[in-house]
Amino acid sequence: MKVILLSGGSGKRLWPLSNDQRSKQFIKILRNPEGDRMESMVQRVWRQLSMVGLTKDAFIATGEVQRSILKAQLEIDDLKIITEPSRRDTFPAIALASAYLYSEMDVGEDETIIVLPVDPYVDTEFFRRVKDLEELLENQDTTL
Repeated sequence: MKVILLSGGSGKRLWPLSNDQRSKQFIKILRNPEGDRMESMVQRVWRQLSMVGLTKDAFIATGEVQRSILKAQLEIDDLKIITEPSRRDTFPAIALASAYLYSEMDVGEDETIIVLPVDPYVDTEFFRRVKDLEELLENQDTTL
């Protein structure tokens, strides 16, 4: 199973805190679990994915202008950041990320791919349940 996190946006929802260069998912407004520092939504989600063992199979689809801030906030391999040359909205981002996984990362056509926003405010248990989806889908009777 692969996870594609969508990290786009024009930065209009939390303006003036967010803008084209720094969308809401990068603003450090959340306390980490220890309560000793602030973290962004993208840092929180990446930490939660790490806790359940999903970062090894997670990729982030984003615009080129957000690549550097992702690298600054996360310990993430360049190959896990899929950048659009220009903003084209949700479906083209998913299509590009899927094509990248297939052509560049040798992900098979039968691989389960989960697409999620990069900024949900959910408990870590949510990502444990996401991890369970692969087994559930593989055991599904598709002969209906």
